[in-house]
Amino acid sequence: MALEAVQIPDDTAFLSFKHQCESTEGWSSKYSKGGLEVWMQPTSHDAKAAGVVHKIKCKITIKDVAAETMYDVLHDNDYRKKWDVSVIDSHDIARLTVNADVGYYSWKCPKPLKNRDVVTLRSWLIMDNEYMIINYSVKHPDYMPRKDLVRAVSLLAGYLVKSTGEKSCTLTYLAQVDPKGSLPKWVVNKSSQYLAPKVLMKICKACRKYPDWKAKNNPHLKPWLNPEQNTLPTIHISMLSIQHADSLEHIDESGLKEVKDDRGGDSDEDEVNSKN
Repeated sequence: MALEAVQIPDDTAFLSFKHQCESTEGWSSKYSKGGLEVWMQPTSHDAKAAGVVHKIKCKITIKDVAAETMYDVLHDNDYRKKWDVSVIDSHDIARLTVNADVGYYSWKCPKPLKNRDVVTLRSWLIMDNEYMIINYSVKHPDYMPRKDLVRAVSLLAGYLVKSTGEKSCTLTYLAQVDPKGSLPKWVVNKSSQYLAPKVLMKICKACRKYPDWKAKNNPHLKPWLNPEQNTLPTIHISMLSIQHADSLEHIDESGLKEVKDDRGGDSDEDEVNSKN
């Protein structure tokens, strides 16, 4: 989604995203086991020199979670703070339309890397038995880059949830995100082979617990489905501008060595290899 002006994604953008999620052409398989698949889109030397960021795609098949529940979990910020152990802060800033808003998210990175944050324009669409959420980075005048965090750039990221039965679905996560900075190779390898699959496994675990949690926490409050419940302030899209990676400070972390990470989270590394 290479845009020069901030735009709310239209049907063409969603169809393009869906096609990328479902296509295997141009993708290299990195992992496939137990209903979990990971692909990366190789980047040529010329593309790397031009600053092109690789894409990663993960898909998981879930046999005991309804697509509607998965979609709710992906939207519910209050619940995210319960299950996402990497989150530092996550909140919606303002709404643009009934199916588009602006949000802030900051997260913990593997030590000794600096933590990251991002400001994105997010939009969502439901088509038959398919649910899509996509985002890309924007600038908001009240959310300038912070000294204690590295501002990452989402060129395109999102989820495709497809119903495969009354209580089963598939979840595909696709991302082209520039984390900024010169990262060591172990970070790239860990992201594609471990961190991204681990996130999907955590989402699945969270989905199984969500119905009980939601029943006790504003069970009827779902502004992503009921726009009339949305209490966010409305802003005009002209307040936003595109966040370009080259306008941000360059952080060189290429020489950092991996250390044991104790910044939160249970270790479920083996669960990536187990059945879901």
